[in-house]
Amino acid sequence: MTKKENLKKIIHPISLIIRMLEGAGIALIVISIFVFGVDNPNPEWGKYWMVKPLILTPLAGSLGGIFYYYMDHLRKEGGWIKVIAILLSLLGFLIILWMGIILGLNGTMWN
Repeated sequence: MTKKENLKKIIHPISLIIRMLEGAGIALIVISIFVFGVDNPNPEWGKYWMVKPLILTPLAGSLGGIFYYYMDHLRKEGGWIKVIAILLSLLGFLIILWMGIILGLNGTMWN
């Protein structure tokens, strides 16, 4: 078995892309609540202040999806390891999402 075949067994590209899209979608929904909820933006933020958070936060969400995907091998173990892996996966995703929201809103709503 070659290294390339071995790598294909470890990484399933379709599953990875699906997790990335799920993470980016969740992040886009969360940041949209913040961004589109602003009625009177501060003039110091600039005309296109929404672009940065609407790009950076879904990118961070896709990174959270990658983290969730790579924790999948622990979730298949069963028992207490599965419970810990699920909690760790969700906690890791939430931390990465939180950091993406901070980076996206830095200089505008997050001071």
